[in-house]
Amino acid sequence: MSIQEIHTYLQQDLDRVEARMEASLRSDIGLLDRINRRLREHPGKMLRPMLALLVGDACGGVTEDTIRFAAAAELLHNATLLHDDVVDGAVERRGVPTAAKLLGGGPAVLVGDYWLVNCMQEVLDASHQPERVLRIFAQTLHHLTEGELLQMEKADRGDTTQADYLRIVYGKTASLFEATATAAALSVSATEEQAAAMGRFARLLGTAFQIKDDILDYSETSAALGKPVGLDLKEQKITQPLLCALEAVRADEAAQWRARVAQAAEHPEHIPGIVAFVHAHRGVAQAGAVMDGFIADALRCLEVLPDGPGKRYLTELAHFVGERTV
Repeated sequence: MSIQEIHTYLQQDLDRVEARMEASLRSDIGLLDRINRRLREHPGKMLRPMLALLVGDACGGVTEDTIRFAAAAELLHNATLLHDDVVDGAVERRGVPTAAKLLGGGPAVLVGDYWLVNCMQEVLDASHQPERVLRIFAQTLHHLTEGELLQMEKADRGDTTQADYLRIVYGKTASLFEATATAAALSVSATEEQAAAMGRFARLLGTAFQIKDDILDYSETSAALGKPVGLDLKEQKITQPLLCALEAVRADEAAQWRARVAQAAEHPEHIPGIVAFVHAHRGVAQAGAVMDGFIADALRCLEVLPDGPGKRYLTELAHFVGERTV
């Protein structure tokens, strides 16, 4: 089964999410409205809304609040991307110029703030436990900020450990997956057992998703994501493939490679050698095995769900995360 089949199954509800987002972002300020419309022309994978809709479907049936929470999750996700592009000085995302490139950093931050506050408004307008869901989303922002700053700190030092990496991944990626799925379960009055299981499923899935992204950064397929091979290394990030490769060599040699990563921004000529080192020590293959372990753990969380299309498509979504090439 392909991601397109899942998308087709969810099409009507995804259209409702898109409409909800469009209504939320509409403004009578011409500049802001034009910017929002331009950004919405390139929506990305819509993976978080798909996750929310499938969880809602599997736990009892999609409600209007499921739609709201799905839209809120995507608004929050895109708000963080707008801010990240300013922080990173990114000039392109999804194959098109970033808002930061087109407008400058200040306006891009303000647009990100606008998306963020509309995320919160969508949650507050819900009827299913809005205060609880708002706290969940607020905690996600806490984790996102911590994850970003920890990654910056570790990039300067070149001393990222496996525990550091997983904390960064949770903060920057998996925490929003977890919040999305938990909110979706609450939107259909799922049992506490189901809500907890869906949160854990999504957290593990989000971790696998990020590891896959990091694997793709070491392959030519990375170009299809709109970024060159080794971009993470240029930003001095030590991710799962490199961590796996470092485990295969002596401590003194590992320290030398870490030092090269810490200098990669100033010495980009080191990057091809680091990529070659990772491949020579099967870092990509071993990272794939780590990712597969997270996916297997995620799939076990689905055992609390009744059989049906929602559960089946959540299973397929997990397989897609591991098998995707973009």
